[in-house]
Amino acid sequence: MSTSEERLQKVIAQSGVTSRRKAEKLITDGKVTVNGETVTTLGSKVNKDDKIEVNGVPLVKEDLVYFLLYKPRGVISSVQDDKNRKVVTDLIPKLNERVYPVGRLDYDTSGLIILTNDGDLAQLLMHPSHEMDKVYVAKVKGIPTKQTLNKLKRGINSEGEKLTAVDAKIISADVKKETAIVELTLHEGKNRQVRRMLEAVNHPILKLKRERYGFLNLKGLTSGDFRELTVHEVKQLRAEAIQAKNR
Repeated sequence: MSTSEERLQKVIAQSGVTSRRKAEKLITDGKVTVNGETVTTLGSKVNKDDKIEVNGVPLVKEDLVYFLLYKPRGVISSVQDDKNRKVVTDLIPKLNERVYPVGRLDYDTSGLIILTNDGDLAQLLMHPSHEMDKVYVAKVKGIPTKQTLNKLKRGINSEGEKLTAVDAKIISADVKKETAIVELTLHEGKNRQVRRMLEAVNHPILKLKRERYGFLNLKGLTSGDFRELTVHEVKQLRAEAIQAKNR
C-alpha cells in the first residue's frame, strides 16, 4: 500500500467541496466514485492518481487558504443567504478557492471568525471534544455579582442544555448607567450560548464581540477587515486543536 494514500473523506474535505462530516455522508449515500466505481465504505483510501467524482463532478484539489475576519454586526456567518443579506464571504475579495466560515457568529454578534477551504481543519476545530478557548466580551444590562459570575462557571440550564463558561469576569462597570463589560471564556460553541447564559442570569446583552479564538485575536484589525493566516499560525491552530482534544 502506498504511503501517500489518504482517506477518501479527507481528500474530499481538503478539496474545498465540503466538510469532512458532509463528505462522509456523500460517500455513504453513494454520491462518490473513484476511477468510475461507486465507493460507499468510509475509510476507503485513495492516492493522488485516482480519479474522484462527487455528484458526477470531477474533484479538483484547490490550494488551501486561511483567513481571519473581523465580522461586523449585521452580517451572516454563511456563504449565502435566502434573504439576500450580506454574508461573510462578501467581505473578502473574489477567490479561485471556495471558502466557508468555521462555526458561526450570530447576525448581531461581531468578532473573530475563520474562513477556509480546509475541511479537515474545520472539522478539527468544530468538533465538540476539541475544547478551544473562545473569548467573548459583552456589554450587559446591570452589573453581575461575584455569585452570578460563579453561577456562569458552574453552568446554566437552558432549553434542556447545560451551558458552562470556563471563566467569567467583569472588565469594567458603569454604576450610573447600570451596565457592565463582561468577559466570558467558553470551550463549547452552542447556538447563541453567550446570549442565553447572560439572559438566564438577568443580564441581557446590549453588544457582543468574540475577541479571541484559541491564540488568534483581532489585533490590528477593525470591523470588516481580514487577513490571511500565516503558515505558522495554521500549524499552531491545528496543533492547539489536537492538544485540546487530548486534555
